[in-house]
Amino acid sequence: MDIASKKLPLALIGILLVILVVQIVNNSSIEKFIDPSTCEIWIKSSEPTGRQYLDEFDQKCLDLKSLNP
Repeated sequence: MDIASKKLPLALIGILLVILVVQIVNNSSIEKFIDPSTCEIWIKSSEPTGRQYLDEFDQKCLDLKSLNP
């Protein structure tokens, strides 16, 4: 396939769209939840508690907690 070919841009766009779809499918399969008491983000896991904390905090939740002491 020649660089000046009209098929090359279409092929590249097609490949990029496939990559985008795969990323969307993978991201939507992982649901993130927010612990209301600590504002820490967690996901469902096979641990005994069923939660795996990600050591990340939701900024909106923290802002709301700071407004309502």
